[in-house]
Amino acid sequence: MKLVQGAGLALCATLSVSMLAACGSAAGGEDGGATKTLKVAFNQPEGHPQFVAMEELGEKLNERTGGAYDIQVFPNELLGSQQETITGVQSGSIDMSIVVGSLMENVNPDFVAFDLPYVFESSEQQMSVLNDPEITGDLYSSMEEQGIHVAGAFHSGVRNVYTKDKAVPTPSDLSGQKIRVIQNDTMVEMMNLMGGVGTAMGQGDVYTAIQSGVLDGGENNELIYNGLKHDEVAPHYTYTQHLMVPDYLIVNSDLYEGMSEEHRAVFEEEFAAAVDSEVALWETSVEEAKAAAEEAGAEFHEIDTAPFKEAVQPLVDSKLEGSDEARKLYDAAQAAK
Repeated sequence: MKLVQGAGLALCATLSVSMLAACGSAAGGEDGGATKTLKVAFNQPEGHPQFVAMEELGEKLNERTGGAYDIQVFPNELLGSQQETITGVQSGSIDMSIVVGSLMENVNPDFVAFDLPYVFESSEQQMSVLNDPEITGDLYSSMEEQGIHVAGAFHSGVRNVYTKDKAVPTPSDLSGQKIRVIQNDTMVEMMNLMGGVGTAMGQGDVYTAIQSGVLDGGENNELIYNGLKHDEVAPHYTYTQHLMVPDYLIVNSDLYEGMSEEHRAVFEEEFAAAVDSEVALWETSVEEAKAAAEEAGAEFHEIDTAPFKEAVQPLVDSKLEGSDEARKLYDAAQAAK
């Protein structure tokens, strides 16, 4: 498994995506042929559970294919934003990318079924549904002609609300509070229904906005909360557990179909193992993030989420209206609880 680093990282960061593609090497495989280095776009830093899981996948893939394939991860958006990398995977300039579920809706709107509030209650339920071909097979294969094969899904945490002045155990406690959400109309509507004032904003501006009073808080998982030091300016973290949006590993469909049956089977087996590893790593990382946040003065508040779930049900119903396929996928997720 190779990671771009040191001087090579500085050089690659200045190049275009097409030039970055040349940063991967081609070593000899077991049969004397060249190793195919698969470029993976990733928007988070090294050390992230998904990054570590992809490293493990690359090592196993290389070993089990006799050096036919290797994986090279480009972290920190070196290959572009997640939306840009979807286009790159479609064109084949990027082999794979890890992208958030909400962006997949731009390619097939039925992915919304798994992005809705309270559709999942645990990582076990989420992964058992999203990586079950009986449930997601048709959805994942629906974009093959558009250049995208969905290998499966990774867990990416549970989003909760964090605030500057007090915990928010009920929707009424959120009343009037400006809470940062992803720059997406659905997320704004969700937060408004939860009782707050949904405020779309880029992640890089949130710390200063809370500190200055432009925002009263935000919503995200514990890793982001602590990693971006939002615990310093919004010390009340309330377990609203309103979102568990997955991240998908997408693969260029021509690349995937071009693998031999044997190598494709190896890839699928090792991806499944990588998912299990990532979930375990995520749980460990959450505990570490919570401990660090508490040292910084944060308080974590467990609550009854039922009032919030009831409040956002109109949004769930409206998003599922008009799509029998999305409704079927949502119902399958609910049945797995």
